[in-house]
Amino acid sequence: MAPLGKATLFIVMLGIGLAMVGGCKPKENADKGRVASKSDEKGKMDEKKMAQIQMSNWGKTADGTAVELYTLTNKNGVVAKIATYGATLTELHVPDKDGKMGDVVLGFDNLEQYIKESPFFGATAGRVANRIAKGKFTLNGVVYTLATNNGPNHLHGGIKGIDKAVWRAEAMQTKDGPAVKFSHTSPDKDEGYPGKLDISVTYILTNNDELKLDYKAKTDKATPVNLTHHSYFNLGTPASGDILDHVLMINADRFTPVDATLIPTGELMPVKGTAMDFTKPMTIGSRINEKPVPDGGYDHNYVLNGKAGEMALAARATDPQTGRTMEIWTSEPGVQFYTGNFLSGVKGKGGIEYKKHGGFCLETQHFPDSVNHANFPTVILEPGQTYSQVTVHKFYVKK
Repeated sequence: MAPLGKATLFIVMLGIGLAMVGGCKPKENADKGRVASKSDEKGKMDEKKMAQIQMSNWGKTADGTAVELYTLTNKNGVVAKIATYGATLTELHVPDKDGKMGDVVLGFDNLEQYIKESPFFGATAGRVANRIAKGKFTLNGVVYTLATNNGPNHLHGGIKGIDKAVWRAEAMQTKDGPAVKFSHTSPDKDEGYPGKLDISVTYILTNNDELKLDYKAKTDKATPVNLTHHSYFNLGTPASGDILDHVLMINADRFTPVDATLIPTGELMPVKGTAMDFTKPMTIGSRINEKPVPDGGYDHNYVLNGKAGEMALAARATDPQTGRTMEIWTSEPGVQFYTGNFLSGVKGKGGIEYKKHGGFCLETQHFPDSVNHANFPTVILEPGQTYSQVTVHKFYVKK
């Protein structure tokens, strides 16, 4: 991947090898009588469909830091927009069964709303995504105390997690499609976490209609790390209402049951015979009012059947009205399934008032509160190691 230079507004045409020679005359009779072939016409069409990267200014934070918005367009016309504020996905336009493009992620129209009231719409969450019980953990004999910003617990990195930082960005050319690499340094003691942590997440919009997220992190002191992507999806578009009729499959035979504050008990419980079972495709709303789903909807971690560190199918969701389907593949051991239980009244894009269950999240990650459960896969990153995870959102139409 080669970084491209920035400009206030730029468009990168990927893979074009056109030689532009001004004022040159063709040799006499060289093309006399030539008829445009189908391959010529196809070539012109392909040029129009070439993938693009566009950067524009998107406002400033309260301290005057400029925020940029990157628009990625693949050769099929699929569009993703990502802001340097929180490395946040703000829009994702994919086709339905009639070829009509639609934005399938919830969010806002402007930076100000993301800063003031976002429930992590499209954000990169961490240092430790999900919950840590009572905001405390012990590492190498030292007790660390973090902010409690979700009832008695710590959530998604604290009061000012990495989702509220302005990241550095580099546009990238890749063999798979247009991309942007976002980087951020979280200093030692940031939100109470030990060690300086250098983080990057690269968004690649592939020409196979996949949004690929490639995460890396390094530390100078042992520290917990658990990064995730927090988009709220509605495959019918946010204007279509709730997602209770979406058909969902989660490739997990077990889940981690929780207490009243949504902290795992430490058990790995079978989903079979419960409302947690999505091993066979089911509508999201079919059992949302049955136990052990807490009042309000799903907010649970599933123990994926794949082997941690290896890419495997985590989930598949389909909107039966539009046919839009999203598969999620990941190297992570778990996925948090959340049904937008507190969206009611939030005013989003175009002034739409989102409904309860107006979107769903499938957050690939390690298990919640892993720092306090020795039987869970570890989230501790040591100096000299590299944190690495890959998650792919693949889109297609089911007719």
